[in-house]
Amino acid sequence: MLSVAIEAAKEAGHFLKYNIGRVRTVETKNGQERNLVSEIDKMSEEKIISIIKRRYPHHAILAEESGSSTASSDVKWIIDPLDGTTNFLHGVPIYCVTIAIEQKGELVAGVVFDPNLDELFTAEQGSGVYLNGRRIHVSQTSTLIQSLLVTGFPYDIARNPDHAIDRFVNFLMTSRSVRRLGSAALDLSYVAAGRFDGFWEVNLHPWDTAAGILFVKEAGGKVTDFDAGASSIYKNQILASNGLIHDEMMEVLKRSAAT
Repeated sequence: MLSVAIEAAKEAGHFLKYNIGRVRTVETKNGQERNLVSEIDKMSEEKIISIIKRRYPHHAILAEESGSSTASSDVKWIIDPLDGTTNFLHGVPIYCVTIAIEQKGELVAGVVFDPNLDELFTAEQGSGVYLNGRRIHVSQTSTLIQSLLVTGFPYDIARNPDHAIDRFVNFLMTSRSVRRLGSAALDLSYVAAGRFDGFWEVNLHPWDTAAGILFVKEAGGKVTDFDAGASSIYKNQILASNGLIHDEMMEVLKRSAAT
């Protein structure tokens, strides 16, 4: 299944790279002006699903644009055909394809492909995480003040959901710096690779985080919600780190919510 996921992610990723700057139609989703989708997102997803269905016609699908299939199966493919749509539409080369495989409720494999840097992140449960075939690990940064963090803002940021703005400001004050790439799948992949030391965000979807959560865990990191609860792609909060700064990050999150 991982080989099929890699094939699908690469084909879709190359399709995205070829079509940057060639978008014809852009629509908003759920009445949110910041939540965009183009025909390229949809065509990328169609390519991915077609490749999967050729090999596994009875597996279930959960995809960003087409939603959940009606198939009843122990295996579910979780797909984001273009994570970083806003970047893509503005010609910013920070976006990716991400595919994860959930079996009996557990994440067993994941792929993130960045066609601009030709970087392929892959993982299987219990076997580590790899970048272009080389095993990667989380960083060894042990204090928050020395840490480079990454986050994202939900589409309804104007409402400041779950104290998102307050938390961003507090992390700016307590870490070395904070970045905002615009792709949660890449954010988590970069934590797994040790490029970032920690990541937090709210109001994400399963297709945004499924592969990345597996990556961070397989790279030796830690993933929870904001209250140290078990991580889940179906939860509203995610905190991922190298493990060493996790408690410090959680204290900042709690302090932000209390103010």
